[in-house]
Amino acid sequence: MAREGAMDMDRDDSDARVHDFLDDKLQTVGDLDSLDELLQSITAQHGLLRQQLDDAQRDLDGAKHHQREHHQALQDKATAFRREQDDIDRRLQVITSSETSDEAVPRFEQVLAKLQRLDVTSGYIDLLREVDALSTHAHAQLQTSNEAALAPYKQLRALHTRLLNLQEDAEGAAPQLLHHVGQISHALRTKILDAFAKDLDAVLKKVHWPTPKAVIPPQLRDEFETAVVKLLDLQTPELEGSNYASGSVDKVKLPPVLFPFEVLVQPLEMRFRYHFEGDKPTNRIDRPEYFLSHVTTLLDDYSTFVSDYMQPVLFKHFRGTDLALNPVYIDAMSAFITALLPVLRKKIGSLLPKVANQPQLLSHLVHETMSFDSTIRDTWAYDGGYGLSGWNGLSWEFLVQGNWFDQWLRVEKEFALKRYQSIVEAEDWRDLDYESVDPKATKPTKGAIRVNDLLETITDRYRPLTSFKHKLAFLIDIQIAIFDQFHERLNDSLEAYLRMTTTLGRAMGGVSKEEQDKLLGIEGLESLCRTYGSADYLEKAMRDWSDDVFFLDIWEELQDRAQHGANIGSRTVASVAERTSKNVGASEVDASDAGGLFDETASWYARLRERSEQIITETLVSNVRVALKPYRQINPWATLSTSGGSGKDLSPTAELDPLLSHLSTTLAFLSRVLAPAPLRRIARAVLATINSALYDSVLRVSFSAQGAAQLDADLAAICAVVDEQIGAGVAENGLRRCIEGVKLVGLPVKGAKSSANTAGGRAEEDGGMDEWDAWAAEDPDVDAGDEQQVPGEAPQKAKFPIDTADDAAETGAADLGLWEVERRLFADNQSARDVLDELGLEVLDEKEARRLLRLRVELAG
Repeated sequence: MAREGAMDMDRDDSDARVHDFLDDKLQTVGDLDSLDELLQSITAQHGLLRQQLDDAQRDLDGAKHHQREHHQALQDKATAFRREQDDIDRRLQVITSSETSDEAVPRFEQVLAKLQRLDVTSGYIDLLREVDALSTHAHAQLQTSNEAALAPYKQLRALHTRLLNLQEDAEGAAPQLLHHVGQISHALRTKILDAFAKDLDAVLKKVHWPTPKAVIPPQLRDEFETAVVKLLDLQTPELEGSNYASGSVDKVKLPPVLFPFEVLVQPLEMRFRYHFEGDKPTNRIDRPEYFLSHVTTLLDDYSTFVSDYMQPVLFKHFRGTDLALNPVYIDAMSAFITALLPVLRKKIGSLLPKVANQPQLLSHLVHETMSFDSTIRDTWAYDGGYGLSGWNGLSWEFLVQGNWFDQWLRVEKEFALKRYQSIVEAEDWRDLDYESVDPKATKPTKGAIRVNDLLETITDRYRPLTSFKHKLAFLIDIQIAIFDQFHERLNDSLEAYLRMTTTLGRAMGGVSKEEQDKLLGIEGLESLCRTYGSADYLEKAMRDWSDDVFFLDIWEELQDRAQHGANIGSRTVASVAERTSKNVGASEVDASDAGGLFDETASWYARLRERSEQIITETLVSNVRVALKPYRQINPWATLSTSGGSGKDLSPTAELDPLLSHLSTTLAFLSRVLAPAPLRRIARAVLATINSALYDSVLRVSFSAQGAAQLDADLAAICAVVDEQIGAGVAENGLRRCIEGVKLVGLPVKGAKSSANTAGGRAEEDGGMDEWDAWAAEDPDVDAGDEQQVPGEAPQKAKFPIDTADDAAETGAADLGLWEVERRLFADNQSARDVLDELGLEVLDEKEARRLLRLRVELAG
């Protein structure tokens, strides 16, 4: 019933879908015309669906068939596996006499292990048999021909090399076998080497080697070349398998010595040991330069022989091989140097423990060794075959690989600090040095110059080092450390000066008033200049060092390591940056502040220099204020008469003598000690103080023409003293406001223009007087200074004893009189600016000019 119900539902659903389809396709009467086409389309679709259904049915039948076959095959395999497992278990039980397979498996594994060991043993025996055969054959050939023994030796050597590679892959499985083969190979090599060496030695004896001027005649050339080539052939397999330049940076292997050169240097080594290993006078522990210079002499003496006879053979033998890329093999002089270095290593290695507890001898030995290394590198272009990295030298081998650097650094640091202490404890270390620098440069102390010389000496002592971390250790632990100590000493000296010159410091330190006055004078000024000059000198020295190629290389490598997180020794990047420069490790640095190794230290010295200059300036300014105090307290400016003569003949006011004396003394001293730039800065500050004091105190009272002339004479005296020591123009610029003020208050009552107007007015019929002349006629001082005038003639200029600063004829100021200036100055601002321009006054504005002009007694009412 349920099935029938489901079929009814499917039928109803199909009918509904048919109805919907027909409703969609036959919506109008016109759609009936396309009924045939619709039936054909439905028939075609029905056929296509039927075909797809048939294809799906066939695929399903095929898949079921394959599934049944696969299932049957799995069952067959499982059955076969069970049969084979049963057969194996049965066989194991039979072989091991075991009742179960679990008992049989371990016994069977033991049997297999024995078989495997037997197989390995058989292989070992075959290998040993082959090694013995090659060795026996080579020894037999040695009885007849040395050259014939070379072929079996090469086979044995290749076998040994192959075993070495297999040993690494097998994680050291057969060390005894490898040792045995190595011993046999080495013994055979030794015999062949001795035989070949005798052949070469026989040729060398014929030419009386080691005579420096030894010559191989043409008839011996072939025999000599054959003997050398045999030795090179013997060594070639070893050279091809050698990669001595690779490995740890601190544990670099040494380049091999070519066999022919071993033979060449044997008599030279005997001569070396005779002179430098016995009780001969040349074997001195305090004179390592003896044996080092002996080796360089050998290079000079035998370079011709090596280049003429050994170089062609090496070039011919190694040409076209990979070994030709290494100068230690292809270059005869490099090979000769390599052969001589072992005897030096032995000598230096035996000498170091003897001088370990004698700092001076240890330092001397290391520096002589570094000097020898530099000679070998620079003179003979020896690179040890290490390519771009270059040969580090014998000193590097002992300092780094032999771990002698820390002890040597400690010795050098003690020497440097002792020398530094002797410098700062010398009686004259604080004396200014006037002769060691340019006359126009700031004078440092003798101590600063000696410290700089000491640090330059230290640089020369570690300049040959090739290790970056060793250079950095010298730089930070010795050079910068001494710079810091000297800076601290200079700073303490400055602080002591401040304590003794202040009221509180004097009270706490027990300094008397007389001692303080001396410190505020030339004696104290000299103390300040010592600090300033020393800081300035060493700061400039550090800036120059930062541009030196040696320190630039250290800086660039430091930056590279810091930016890439590489090792910079036992120090952190932050600690190195704190001692050298804040730019260490910075990825982006301003081009104007790229940084240098002495940035931090130089900045400390720069701050000390600036502070010293500031204190010098403040001291002078304070002394100037004290010296000006009597002068500022007088007020004769409105009461002076013209009886003193012209302005050019006036003497400075007596109360100005303390200032003039102080300026003359201090500026004369500073001009000898300081460079022009700081001297001018200090002078400008002092002049600014004088200018401000005079303008604020003196140019506040009434002035007569004679009073202005006297003030002008006083200013001229100040300018003369300053210009004599500093240079022309400095004082005038510094006192510009006062000079312009004096010029304004010292204007003549009658200028050229007003005099001309007056003469013209008297020539008129009314005989009237110009109103400005009438104002001038009321001034008794003017009447006293004028001569009697003749009607119709121009009046003579009033004789005021004042030099109007800038020559009146040059500036045109003589054309303007007091009354004319007063009229135009008070008319309006534009008129005031115009008249100030005509007078050449640049600093004063209209307001100040009006205030100053009112100071003239003629205009006081």
